[in-house]
Amino acid sequence: ASPSTFRKLAGCTLFITGASRGIGKAIALKAAKDGANIVIAAKTAEPHPTLPGTIYTAAAEIEAAGGKALPCVVNVREEQQIINAVEKAVKTFGGIDILVNNASAISLTGTLETETKKVNLMMDVNVRGTYLTSKTCLPHLRKSRNPHILNLSPPMNLNPMWFKNHCAYTISKYGMSMCVLGMAEEFRGEVAVNALWPKTAIHTAAMDMLGGSGIEKQCRKTDILADAAYCILTKPKSFTGNFIIDEDLLREEGVKNFDVYAISPGKKLGGSQQEGPDTASAAAQPLSPVAETFRVIQGAMSEEHVRATQGVFQFELLSCLCFLCSGDGGGTWYIDLKTQGGSAGFGKPPVTADVVMSMSSADFVKMFTGKLKPTLAFMSGKLRIKGNMALAIKLEKMLTQLNSKL
Repeated sequence: ASPSTFRKLAGCTLFITGASRGIGKAIALKAAKDGANIVIAAKTAEPHPTLPGTIYTAAAEIEAAGGKALPCVVNVREEQQIINAVEKAVKTFGGIDILVNNASAISLTGTLETETKKVNLMMDVNVRGTYLTSKTCLPHLRKSRNPHILNLSPPMNLNPMWFKNHCAYTISKYGMSMCVLGMAEEFRGEVAVNALWPKTAIHTAAMDMLGGSGIEKQCRKTDILADAAYCILTKPKSFTGNFIIDEDLLREEGVKNFDVYAISPGKKLGGSQQEGPDTASAAAQPLSPVAETFRVIQGAMSEEHVRATQGVFQFELLSCLCFLCSGDGGGTWYIDLKTQGGSAGFGKPPVTADVVMSMSSADFVKMFTGKLKPTLAFMSGKLRIKGNMALAIKLEKMLTQLNSKL
């Protein structure tokens, strides 16, 4: 049965930023099915030339789903607009029980390529907007029986890989996560404060613009984040200070079939830990550079390589921090040079790994195609190795033999 069967959010008031479309609207619709009140705090009042939906079309959908809607024009860069919307929400519904900080700005560019106005936008929307909206809602949240703040932001990870390609964006999203760290402790026992982040690419309008045509086949629906958010927001306020990944939480809640969330069931998902595409779709779809590398490794393996190496290698490959542009081969991969015949592919190895290597997916491809020496990668911090170093050296020798084929 769906968690919403028990209408746990009936009568609750949710203030959701960026709720006119995408993830924010999906969370709103999930709560609306319980009979919740939704404050749609978003910028789009007039139809956008390229983006779907306005605060008014979202309000119509929310009311059709069974909730009550209050559309408010809110640019979270403008403090007075936030204050006005909060006051209107309290006057209309009598209070605020839940705040979802979903509004976000993105520019996946390097330091020299990021214009100052883009830096200002990301800092203003992601960090300052989240902070000010939380600050404005908190006096009302403290009066609720089970108040929650939920930020759509990632777990904190200070590995430089997450910063080097889009420093400003990473700083701004981690700013949202730091709000969780600070406010969860500051208001412990009064208001639950948590973060939610997807494990895979999620199909949104922004994803279409960033990823281009066909990218949706590597994505999940926004429903998975809505379901995960619902699970968080219906927990007691003692559940606080957590950085939650959607799939991990839903597995704990008993969900087993994640194909229902896929835009194209059976396809390999960007950033996902699921199995890759079936052979028919793999033939039709171009492989990512990482997937192509593992395909060649699998084809080049021999019994001689297995006898000479006798090791199992697991690779934790980091793709872009932003879930919007996953699909470049990030995730867990393996090379088994111990089991008869050997094997390589996506996911965890069939037996326990002797060596675990962590690096970016881009550097992995460079290393396996001879453009980056493993020793240099390790010494420069681009490659991190746990486990049997002697076996890692053996793998480097095998790489030398394979480079001509990769």
